Amino acid sequence: FHSAAVDASNTAIIFRTKPQPSFSKKFDLLIANLNENEANGYTNYLLCSTEEQAKRFHDIFDEVEEQVHYKTIVLSIHNGFIDDETKIACYTDHQIFERYHKFQLKNGYAKKQAITLKELNKLSQGDYVTHIDHGIGKFGGLQKIDVEGKKQEAIKLMYGERDILYVSIHSLHKISKYNGKDGAVPKIYKLGSAAWKTLKQKTKSRVKKIAFDLIKIYAKRRLEKGHQYHPDSYLQHELEASFIYEDTPDQTKATEDIKRDMESERPMDRLICGDVGFGKTEVAIRAAFKAVDNGKQVAILVPTTILAFQHHRTFRERLSDMPISVDYLNRFRTAKEKKETLANLA
Repeated sequence: FHSAAVDASNTAIIFRTKPQPSFSKKFDLLIANLNENEANGYTNYLLCSTEEQAKRFHDIFDEVEEQVHYKTIVLSIHNGFIDDETKIACYTDHQIFERYHKFQLKNGYAKKQAITLKELNKLSQGDYVTHIDHGIGKFGGLQKIDVEGKKQEAIKLMYGERDILYVSIHSLHKISKYNGKDGAVPKIYKLGSAAWKTLKQKTKSRVKKIAFDLIKIYAKRRLEKGHQYHPDSYLQHELEASFIYEDTPDQTKATEDIKRDMESERPMDRLICGDVGFGKTEVAIRAAFKAVDNGKQVAILVPTTILAFQHHRTFRERLSDMPISVDYLNRFRTAKEKKETLANLA
């Protein structure tokens, strides 16, 4: 390969290439073609999407007795070709194996939002879906269409009363199930209109503004100083040593991260997330005790009265040997009990 400077305004560049032949996944035809190319002075290149695919070719050709001349390159292109002028044949692995070409998702489009084949099969005709380039449309089912003389399955999307868009299964990653307010009917734009593009641009602008505001908030937080807690006291070590179970690696890491935040002069901004039964409450007890051990008071906010009972019992039992008091407030406590609890707060 080589490059040369040309005057693009007056020069037409013609590539004298032929498309990659189809071998119908028959390797005897592929081998015969590669050997014929070699005999005619062509250099064979097999373009593979990964190193594993290149190794796969080597393993396959090692099993055949006749010699095959080729070179593998880890490179992904849409279609293979033969260039008679430079005498090179570039064949793609996905065409040889007749797999769908692996498309790269556009920047800014989350892969997890793309619809899967399983989800596609659950769609009913008339369900709303979103195409990243054309906007919200109605799912019209799967339909076989003719593409370059071959029948291919495509997804039918309906826009308005007459506009229809057929989306190849190759481009499944561009479609996602519409997620909107329950019962709300989304607005469907005509194909080719600038409305969807304008809406995306406005949304991007709003997202950028939100991101900018968040950056300002976090920058302000970085400049502010919070309360800096002391390192662990002997009581903290005693509390943690009294835990009847062995800490999980995640519990250990979460506890260490929280303590590091508390002992820093910067305000803490941390969320601990985990499944039920994975030890989050014990981590919270240790963090709460560290704050109390530094002369602070701690309030635990819970969404239900049941959780208030449960956490009060757990905290009280866990901290029973420590010189601190634990109490709770909820709507089932009497006015007298609430008054006494609030009075005991410093």
